[in-house]
Amino acid sequence: MELLLLRWIPANVIYVGFFNNFVLMASFLGIGCGILLGRGGSRPRPAPFPFLLFLLMALVYSGQLNTKLPTSDEVWLGTTSRDLVEVNVLVLAPVILLTTAVLASLAMPLGPLLASMPPLRAYAIDITGSLVGIAAFVALSALRTPPLAWFVVAAILAGLLALGVGVDRHSIAGAVALGCVLFLGIADFTSGDLWSPYYRVTLGHNQGAESIAVNGVGFQTMWPADSDRKEPVYDQLYKWFPGRRYGDVLIVGAGTGTDTAIALKNGAAHVDAVEIDPMMLELGAARHPDRPYDDPRVQRIVNDGRAFLRTTDRRYDLIVFAQTDSLTLVGTTANLRLESFLFTQQAFESARDHLAPGGMFVMYNWYREAWLVARYEKMLDEAFGVAPVVRAYPRYGVNMAVLADGPGIASLGAAPPPGDQVDPLDLPGAPAAATDDRPFPYLRTAQIPDRYLFALAIMLLFAALAIGASVAATGGALRRFSPHFFILGTAFLLLETRSLVTFGLLFGTTWIVNALVFFAILASVLASVGLNARFRFRDPRPLYGALLLSLAVGYVLPPASLLFEPAWLRYLVAGLLTFSPVFFANLVFTRSFADTRTADMAFASNLIGAMFGGIIEWAALAIGYQGLLPIVAGCYVVAYLLGSPLRFLADRHLELRTAA
Repeated sequence: MELLLLRWIPANVIYVGFFNNFVLMASFLGIGCGILLGRGGSRPRPAPFPFLLFLLMALVYSGQLNTKLPTSDEVWLGTTSRDLVEVNVLVLAPVILLTTAVLASLAMPLGPLLASMPPLRAYAIDITGSLVGIAAFVALSALRTPPLAWFVVAAILAGLLALGVGVDRHSIAGAVALGCVLFLGIADFTSGDLWSPYYRVTLGHNQGAESIAVNGVGFQTMWPADSDRKEPVYDQLYKWFPGRRYGDVLIVGAGTGTDTAIALKNGAAHVDAVEIDPMMLELGAARHPDRPYDDPRVQRIVNDGRAFLRTTDRRYDLIVFAQTDSLTLVGTTANLRLESFLFTQQAFESARDHLAPGGMFVMYNWYREAWLVARYEKMLDEAFGVAPVVRAYPRYGVNMAVLADGPGIASLGAAPPPGDQVDPLDLPGAPAAATDDRPFPYLRTAQIPDRYLFALAIMLLFAALAIGASVAATGGALRRFSPHFFILGTAFLLLETRSLVTFGLLFGTTWIVNALVFFAILASVLASVGLNARFRFRDPRPLYGALLLSLAVGYVLPPASLLFEPAWLRYLVAGLLTFSPVFFANLVFTRSFADTRTADMAFASNLIGAMFGGIIEWAALAIGYQGLLPIVAGCYVVAYLLGSPLRFLADRHLELRTAA
């Protein structure tokens, strides 16, 4: 259910997609509060779940809200037209509220179940269920099923849960609500939308050409190569260098094929068309009027652009970074877009290294802000050692621009062909470069923007109120709240985030890489449960020592140092360095969890702590992802003090009082 909401909500309410980990935090908070509510003494029933899910679905389907463009120091690509609804940060409130309530109602039976058997056994069963859930949702995504299929599976599982806790009039009413939920799901299915691994895709038309909208925002139009209606950025390079032919061409972000069609029209001998979303390539192959993907000179490649550059040894006469603005985040944690690692200093240097002698690199898009164009100008200047050439189109009002660099631009200089122009550069006033450690090209400065700080403050306040309400409803269930497990949850969420970022950099930000990382993390949890069950670690100090040592190694050897070949060796070393701290962190957790007398409260404390870790994660916007590691290490030091020495002193004090 958590994965369903994390994918489905941002695909419809696009504004939430820019705060995607808020949905994750709401999920953690909801499950934690559900466990607290389940300690109320009465037999818990999941009856509220269908009603709350129905309300959430009705809210989302009532209007697919879209963002308005900020004019501050960050860029949100994909502004909608003025006739669409403009929303502000307050749209998060009802979505987060209902998401928390849905997960809380679903998790109410979890507390008694955790307390009904030995803690490690209960935890192993729970994690196994999570692994099955991830595998099932990955399979549904791979099959490109619509949300109707997701909600049918959720309805079946919720029905089985209702049967497990008893059927009564509440459950019957819940079944009616589930029927309403499925009705909404059918309405979505009949809408005609397609679902790729990344987007809700809607087909349409733009000035007579077929177009594509993703998550409700206009995304691509399949212009013929000879159309005079397409934007001027497509042809700018060929206007600068009329008559020049490019033998081998690489197009990153090839989409539905317009860039490829134009390259073929201008004499390309071979084109590698790289696109992360397979559905975009398939739609282009089936619907683009020029049929560029049927041309034998074109090779279609489904991959992350940065990952492809790292794995190919081919050199190109022309490399094009087409309009690669994804409008979606990588996953539930890590505030990365699919293209974040494509617009860092190191990525431009990688493109430079794949140019043939006399080759050229070109990028173009609607950059929205002049400072973003200036940032890319400066980054290209530093990467290629030659000042780029730029052409801006102010008449479009969104800082549409083309930037080109590389050995081949030297012949252009300050004398473009008649009727064309090269605009002046703004290198001195450009913001600092985006890097692999801080892959946030759309943030002007290394800080957390005010809109995010405001939203995080609201989230903290809401969490406090939700936890307080859960405690009040159960007559003081917070008495056994565990600061130790709270800190462990905070630290582990940050560690999980960095693992996702590391593998995204090393192996691509594709959906399958993300799924495998999450699956591997949960598999390491099961492995730690097995080890703690087989070997009882009485002294936690060696575990914490190994954990802190692995964190120190990860800090000394940042992910960028692992960008080497061959790929199998990179995977082996990266897996060892990335998952060693994850494994030791799980050993630390399961060792403490095995000794707890209140497994339900320990688990609730851990989940609420994970929610707090989701808030701290935003610090990476200012300090980078490598800067999260000292925070993680500090959290585990505090967790050790709370879980061992301080607990020993408290128990000893209680023993002395009892003896007296």
